[in-house]
Amino acid sequence: MSQVVEAPVEVREPSAEGVPLDERPWVVIVWNDPINLMSYVTLVLQQLFGYSRAKATRLMLQVHNEGRAAVSSGTREKAELDVSRLHAHGLWATMQQD
Repeated sequence: MSQVVEAPVEVREPSAEGVPLDERPWVVIVWNDPINLMSYVTLVLQQLFGYSRAKATRLMLQVHNEGRAAVSSGTREKAELDVSRLHAHGLWATMQQD
């Protein structure tokens, strides 16, 4: 009679280190500025991204209190478009790879 012996298996959590740079998502960040009213920032986030008033308000408060908030993510092309649209509405925005 043969006996089955199980070998230990090492399980690793996926990490960003193994993901090629061009496959990691890009994040669009809105920065706090001394010009735009909080109500205007909320309205822009609702209009551009289709966020509910509650979500847009949460993001606006994060911008106001923490100095910045990530408002969208996706491909580089999508992030570039989102940054351009935010600039067109007078908001300070940048993008970075996550």
